[in-house]
Amino acid sequence: MKLFLILAAGCLLFVSCRPAAAPVTVGDKPVSINDVPLRDSQSRPTKPISEMSWTDFSGNIGKIKDHHGKAIILDFWATNCPPCIEAIPHLKLLQAKHGPENLVVVGLHVGDDEDKVRVPEFVDRLKIDYAMGYPEQALTSFIFGQESAIPQTAIFDRDGQLLKRIIGFNDKIKVEIDEVVEKAVKGDQ
Repeated sequence: MKLFLILAAGCLLFVSCRPAAAPVTVGDKPVSINDVPLRDSQSRPTKPISEMSWTDFSGNIGKIKDHHGKAIILDFWATNCPPCIEAIPHLKLLQAKHGPENLVVVGLHVGDDEDKVRVPEFVDRLKIDYAMGYPEQALTSFIFGQESAIPQTAIFDRDGQLLKRIIGFNDKIKVEIDEVVEKAVKGDQ
């Protein structure tokens, strides 16, 4: 019996002391630990981030690299999303505060086809005055990662590097967006 207990304890010790799996990373940020995906991680980009694009409502293609030298906010939204609607006035204020020479705001519609029909009236009603479009799949997949909730706000610095991805909108998140945008505009890292 004593030998059995020693062997069982030895097996448990061996199994519990094995090294953890190395984190999977995008850059230096882990996206999984011990093969468990982190909710807040972006997926691996399928192409250079600077080449990721969207199509504006007139059919023109916009890319992150087109705005080099300016901070960028990409806001992923749908018309039937209450926090998305709450975020829009704040995004308009940020655009006005920093000016188009320092900050570009792009609203990217990610609703379904039924929601897409409502977009023109929605934009008019909310008097959205920043750029609007539809993101390519590579951009959506990279920003959303493991989390599909909206709104998602991605903030890039003047060099096109993703500083922060923020999910949702409320008073606390508003402050967080403001802080990250200030860093992006000023170039503080």
